[in-house]
Amino acid sequence: MALRDGSTAHLRPITPEDAEALQRFHRAQSPQSIYFRFFAPMAELSAGDLERFTNVDYIDRVAIIVMRREEIIGVGRFDRLEDGRTAEVAFNVSDSHHGQGIGSVLLDHLAAAARERQITRFVADVLPGNSRMISVFAEAGYDVRKRYDDGVIAVSFNIDPTDRSVAVMADREHRAEARSLQGLLGARSVMVVGAGRDDSSIGHRVLRNIVTSGFTGVIHAVNPEAFEVQGVISYARVDEVPGPVDLAVIAVPASIVPEIVEKCGEQGVRAVVVISAGFAETGPAGLARQRELVRIAREYGMRLVGPNSFGLLTTADDQRLNASLAPYLPIRGGLGLFCQSGAMAVSLLASVDRRGIGISSFLSAGNRADVSGNDMMQFLDEDDATSVVALYLESIGNPRKFSRIARRLSRRKPVIVVKSGLAGYVVPPGHAVRATRSPRETLHEMFRQAGVIRADNIHQLLDFSQVLMHQPLPAGNRMAVVSNSDSLSAVITDAGAAWGMAIARPATSLHAQASAEEFAAALDDVFNDPRVDVVVASFVPPVGVLDTEVARNLAQAAAAAGKTTVACFLGMRGVAEVLTATDAAGDSRTVPAYVSPEDAVLSLAAAVRYSQWRATDDGERVDPEGIDANRGRELVAQHLMGRGPGERVELTEDQAAELLAAYGIEVWPAQTVKSAEEAVAAAEKMGWPVALKTMDEHLRHRTDLGGVRLDIASAPELIEDFEAMRTRINALRPGTNPDFEVQAMAPSGVACVLRGAEDPLFGPVVSFGLAGDAVELLGDIAHRVPPLTTSDVHDLVRSVRASPRLFGYRALPPMDVTALEDVIARISHLCDDIPEVRMLEINPILVAERGANVLQVRVTLARSERFDNLRRSLPT
Repeated sequence: MALRDGSTAHLRPITPEDAEALQRFHRAQSPQSIYFRFFAPMAELSAGDLERFTNVDYIDRVAIIVMRREEIIGVGRFDRLEDGRTAEVAFNVSDSHHGQGIGSVLLDHLAAAARERQITRFVADVLPGNSRMISVFAEAGYDVRKRYDDGVIAVSFNIDPTDRSVAVMADREHRAEARSLQGLLGARSVMVVGAGRDDSSIGHRVLRNIVTSGFTGVIHAVNPEAFEVQGVISYARVDEVPGPVDLAVIAVPASIVPEIVEKCGEQGVRAVVVISAGFAETGPAGLARQRELVRIAREYGMRLVGPNSFGLLTTADDQRLNASLAPYLPIRGGLGLFCQSGAMAVSLLASVDRRGIGISSFLSAGNRADVSGNDMMQFLDEDDATSVVALYLESIGNPRKFSRIARRLSRRKPVIVVKSGLAGYVVPPGHAVRATRSPRETLHEMFRQAGVIRADNIHQLLDFSQVLMHQPLPAGNRMAVVSNSDSLSAVITDAGAAWGMAIARPATSLHAQASAEEFAAALDDVFNDPRVDVVVASFVPPVGVLDTEVARNLAQAAAAAGKTTVACFLGMRGVAEVLTATDAAGDSRTVPAYVSPEDAVLSLAAAVRYSQWRATDDGERVDPEGIDANRGRELVAQHLMGRGPGERVELTEDQAAELLAAYGIEVWPAQTVKSAEEAVAAAEKMGWPVALKTMDEHLRHRTDLGGVRLDIASAPELIEDFEAMRTRINALRPGTNPDFEVQAMAPSGVACVLRGAEDPLFGPVVSFGLAGDAVELLGDIAHRVPPLTTSDVHDLVRSVRASPRLFGYRALPPMDVTALEDVIARISHLCDDIPEVRMLEINPILVAERGANVLQVRVTLARSERFDNLRRSLPT
């Protein structure tokens, strides 16, 4: 877990072996802290107290500790009360660690553990003078009730997450993780361990790069065989280096890296970057060594970059630092870069340099054992020097958290991502990533949901960055073209139409010999047209050499107009001084240049889509009335009682209907029958007309194969259909003898399919599509990752290509989409609340002119394996 001061600590369940450490923790507390916790003086804990506090059943009694260097710095616990739904909560934080958010983190984790055990409410008795504990409750975001009774303040609150409590948790997580990276990218003193004199060695190159970058802080070198390296005093051992040291860069053989990291921890180093390779990417032995690195770093409260990292750099005037293998520091600018792969970092930084793009900061995570892209996004969100965030990701260890952070960040700054592995989820060696069962489209949909701009490669990543860094966000998608080539005008116009741009006016095509003055006049005409939002300018010089006056005229006209502009000029690419001018507000604006017109238009289209996303209302987190999440958890717990990990439980239709009822969803009743006589009796009880369906797994939704008969209005018709269906099924699937189902006829409408699945990587995933083979075969299914907002649900329904059928397609009456969206919102809540719901399928949900009727539901349960539940934690 990340603490408020940017350091880290280890949070885990208490065990009987922690008794001695708990006693040490207690003895170190001040008399006041002990009195606040136990309401009485207590110099030390009795043997009975130690036994009771360290032996818990994790059913009715749960206790969690926070560790730093094998010492306890925080304890939290709850005990279930007699009513079964309420628990008494208490926590105690080391006097030396007050103000670091430990109490808040303990409360978050205790509440999550309590919800998993069907506890709905916390209570606590607090002495009036214990302002710290009272403030933890008050600031948690819950609806806290306080009552003064017999000298103590009785506190009680419901622990179900609220919009405010979720926002508070996310904000605490954001501030803690952003602060933790400040020690890396804001280091004022740096130590290079392994700084050899051989200029071909990695340590030598890193030290040289730090020195030549103009770093104004303190630099130390560690090399037992040298008194100085590159003018920097060298020490024989880490423990000889005078402190304090903010950042240690380690480039020594992998076998001794854990020892060096431990020495750094003992010296109080805040963060380490491990350049060395030879860890998880090499196999089991390397993986064990990497895990040991992380354990040591957590023990000492340090953040760890790498191993197998390319390093990090920052270009701020007062903090120029190149602690990487990059041979020189890039120019200063607004692009914040994150790259996992060291090899791709070389290519990425070289491309940035060729294009003249300015960097605010850069970090390579290597094997991503600790610091990840999620951490970097938290930091860049707070970094005023960064205007655009770009990430090259080989893997995403926690997509659920990525989505949460990216969604927040994208509202303020564009986030552009390249995810390598176009064919699926290919995980590079050394990256610990859980497998996924979700289709590859899930990742793309998650990006879109969070406002992330997805690029296919580094080339596109930088293309998109150029326009978003140096041009205002587009006001709309109405595009105009100015060119001195008819063929280029046609190519640009066609590309714009293909990528969703509206062509505002016919292309302005000048003759091939057009002068700079003629080009300027054409630009003025286009920029002054109120119908135009964005402009693509292309100019091919008649003699093969671009007249710089043309470029200057374009830059000045674009800056004056304030309209998003891109250029396709011969021999120009990236960010050029000649294409830079000052706008009306006094800000410098550069028209980015592209080699090909297709690249220019695609980049412009990406900026338009992002601008449109940012202009949309994100909506509120869906929170339908009539949901009893605790009842749902209770039902699931009952069904899983006695089941082992991985063992699946298929609910009966009645059990599934009962679970959905806890979330305010009614399933149309149906009755299983084995004979025509039973079918008639069921129909008489339900009322005519009815539907008859086979229970055969492969035919139960297939009207085309005779598996469903609808609108049966009488007993003779039902008997005839029953016998015909049985004959048909025996012909199609000889030897089968399926049961049948009778169900009352729902109002006619559009049949849809709604699914919820618990994925090991993404967590809950909700999928929607219209029913039918054509839709399934063509993959016309949309996916979203809960928690969903009202905007997400609205977009989910409309993002499938067949959705016009719901809105009055070809003069048909529009369906009740509002009722459909209500069911989707409830299912998203169910899947988010109960990770034990491994699979849920409503097929079909029949959307009528009034109402959305759930006709059939299947639910599969298994023990939870969910990784991220909004509790603040670092990668494990």
